[in-house]
Amino acid sequence: MIRNFDEVMKIARERGPKIVSVACAQDTEVLLALNEAKKAGIAEAILVGDKEKITSIATEKNIDLAQFEIVDIKDITEASRKAVELVSTGKAHMVMKGLVDTSIILKAVLDGEIGLKTGNVLSHVALFDVKGYDRMFLVTDAAMNIAPDLETKKQIIQNAVQVGHALDIEEPKVAVVCAKEKANPKMPDTMDAVALEEMNQKGEITNCLIGGPFALDNAVSIEAAKLKGIDHPVAGFADVLMAPDIEAGNVLYKSMVFFANAKNAGIIVGAKAPIVLTSRADSEEAKLYSIALGVLCAAKLF
Repeated sequence: MIRNFDEVMKIARERGPKIVSVACAQDTEVLLALNEAKKAGIAEAILVGDKEKITSIATEKNIDLAQFEIVDIKDITEASRKAVELVSTGKAHMVMKGLVDTSIILKAVLDGEIGLKTGNVLSHVALFDVKGYDRMFLVTDAAMNIAPDLETKKQIIQNAVQVGHALDIEEPKVAVVCAKEKANPKMPDTMDAVALEEMNQKGEITNCLIGGPFALDNAVSIEAAKLKGIDHPVAGFADVLMAPDIEAGNVLYKSMVFFANAKNAGIIVGAKAPIVLTSRADSEEAKLYSIALGVLCAAKLF
């Protein structure tokens, strides 16, 4: 099991480098992160976008562009399509969002001709290194699926489990997080949690161990679980925290970043290849770690 971002970087170096295709690469933070990823030996990059703007940023930030291939396409829609096509044709292992709206790059990803769709749900998986814990946490879904139904939640879990396996977690423990740890018909998400646990027990969701509903405290704290009298192998030991909807997931994500100062990474999974899709507010470090997480996931596919 990979337990912190130092280990993420080390293992990514061993399993890489992988090639990142960057859509609309004229983005300062993204270029800085790619430069560090290249220095760290985890990734190569193909920069698709406005070459003039890319060159201007590189000159200002002392980035040697000779180490990267550049595909000069100024139109952001066409640049996004080309970046995705480079992955679908096997010339790159993952796609990364640069200076372009998420909707535009996802439209390219889902394009039936050049895209990366599999028919599965796309979902966001965040990885956190929180001080005081002996393991990392995967949080899903904080960015893609607004109010997932039961079938969508099933696929969100399956996506997160694949990321867990890329982190060498043999059997990820998945906590279906709700407002309370008891099923209540008036709280539909708690009933979904029970159903997801039953699916896992019946072998409909495999290669993981699912428990729920759990409140956040008894999902991550052994002591809290004991105080509530919860006897379940996931209680207090969760690797994956699955939020009931995008609102809860996003609040949890940003709480961990801004209150806990947790180091983080994030990718979109469910396509044929990882999609590194970071926020403008994410730090350069978070973007670098997201590339590294993409490398680990790509290593399982290629």
